[in-house]
Amino acid sequence: MKSYLTVKVQTRAAEPRVEKTGEREYKVSVIAAPTKGKANAEVIGLLAQHLGIARSQLKIVRGETSRHKLVVVDL
Repeated sequence: MKSYLTVKVQTRAAEPRVEKTGEREYKVSVIAAPTKGKANAEVIGLLAQHLGIARSQLKIVRGETSRHKLVVVDL
């Protein structure tokens, strides 16, 4: 079963944080800068930890280089 999440990312934040802003909508603050996929990797890690699932169950399907991302959750 697949589910989709809309994620808005803030890079270079003071502390990492995940906030639920709506049904299937999240704001994720990451410490990493948006270079070489470091911020995307941190987003996936924080979301996985917040949702209590493995990192391998999450994948960014749209918005690799954007602040607004579409993430698929494979349950």
